[in-house]
Amino acid sequence: MKNLLLLFVFFLVLKCDFGPSQAAAYVPESSGKINNITVVMAENEWDTALGKRVREALEKPYEGLPLDEPQFSLNYLSPKAFTGFGRQSRNVIWFQNDSLARISLAENQFARPQILAHITGPDADAKAFYFEENLQLLEASFGEQERKEKLRRIQKAPTTEKSLENRFGISLTYPSAYETVVDSTNFVWIQKQIQKGHLNLIAYRLPATVFDAGVLTERILAIRDSIGKKYLPGRLDGSYMITEKAYLPYFYKTTLDGQQTYLTKGTWEVANDYMAGPFVNYMVQDSLNKRIMVIEGFAFAPSISKREYMFELNTILSTLKIKAN
Repeated sequence: MKNLLLLFVFFLVLKCDFGPSQAAAYVPESSGKINNITVVMAENEWDTALGKRVREALEKPYEGLPLDEPQFSLNYLSPKAFTGFGRQSRNVIWFQNDSLARISLAENQFARPQILAHITGPDADAKAFYFEENLQLLEASFGEQERKEKLRRIQKAPTTEKSLENRFGISLTYPSAYETVVDSTNFVWIQKQIQKGHLNLIAYRLPATVFDAGVLTERILAIRDSIGKKYLPGRLDGSYMITEKAYLPYFYKTTLDGQQTYLTKGTWEVANDYMAGPFVNYMVQDSLNKRIMVIEGFAFAPSISKREYMFELNTILSTLKIKAN
């Protein structure tokens, strides 16, 4: 009951109208790299138990990568430094001492867009309790904020290609730097070159009955591997993309464009070659067209960080729109 009450208060704070005078007040544009959070607390707390608990919670591994990378990158600021430009971070968690222990969320208080989580308490243990009790809400709020920011940047130069719409009656919002490299009867492959590799989007459709028999997770991986063998060749003769067998993928049920969806995150490799990387796969139960619509993003970026590449692909896939054919 306590958590439900807190959740209600948070959304009340986020949505409330502060009146004409504050609504009209100027706030600067927020800044910062994608998936960065500014943490403000006393230095002695950052160097001891409270800071450690915050780092462990927010720097846990980003799911589906071959090597561990943090979900968020943290920037520490002392309370004295939290002024002027220091307050323009897009995501802020501010810990302060106060006799009243509580947590609140506010939008656009010092910059726009911005989410500020304000956590107060009489001591470090009280502040740690409110932080950990509401960690899921904080992660979801910051994660959605960053998805919107990434999408805003993508929309500065969106593609005008219609291969997905013409072939499958679907659309994705992605940058014009991506180009269609394969457009066949039931398979579209879109790719963007990066400094050390490439980012990829693929789409294909399946019969609506494809999951009627067999273990769901096994069917998902078998379908991925069969598509890889048919459409995604490696560099060498007889090589093709498959799901990495050494790491168990993450499986979820979710929704995409209002449709029930199976989400899989994991690592791919190339059979008979030495190539690998992360992927995210959505199998959407398209009730409008009585089919399974599959969209996937995967990255090939050897020897460099992959978190931001996969975040870009996941943001693009989240924009899926399906039309009734």
